[in-house]
Amino acid sequence: MNQYETVFILTPVLSDVQMKEAVEKFKGILTAEGAEIVNEENWGMRKLAYPIEKKSTGFYEFIEFNAEPSVVAKLEVNFRRDERVIRFLTIKQDKYAAEYAAKRRSLRQSKSEEA
Repeated sequence: MNQYETVFILTPVLSDVQMKEAVEKFKGILTAEGAEIVNEENWGMRKLAYPIEKKSTGFYEFIEFNAEPSVVAKLEVNFRRDERVIRFLTIKQDKYAAEYAAKRRSLRQSKSEEA
């Protein structure tokens, strides 16, 4: 199994319920295909660097997971078919990116425990 991370941007016209429903749909696809979700972050509504489909903002979502390459192909097909997704990017983590991601997760956990 390989380590991957994906970031996708959802259209800003969605309500919170619709946004969470879309995220759960993609997480469900991953788990149904046997992927292990390592980390999930909701980055919230952010301004886009340039307008996409006449929209200047979007809901950002970040998911780290372990899976086989065929799972990524199925996930990306579903991203393309869903009109709520404006953009997406999935990358395979090399050993350095995996180490960095583990450090970032541990820092987030330590900060949340302090608060």
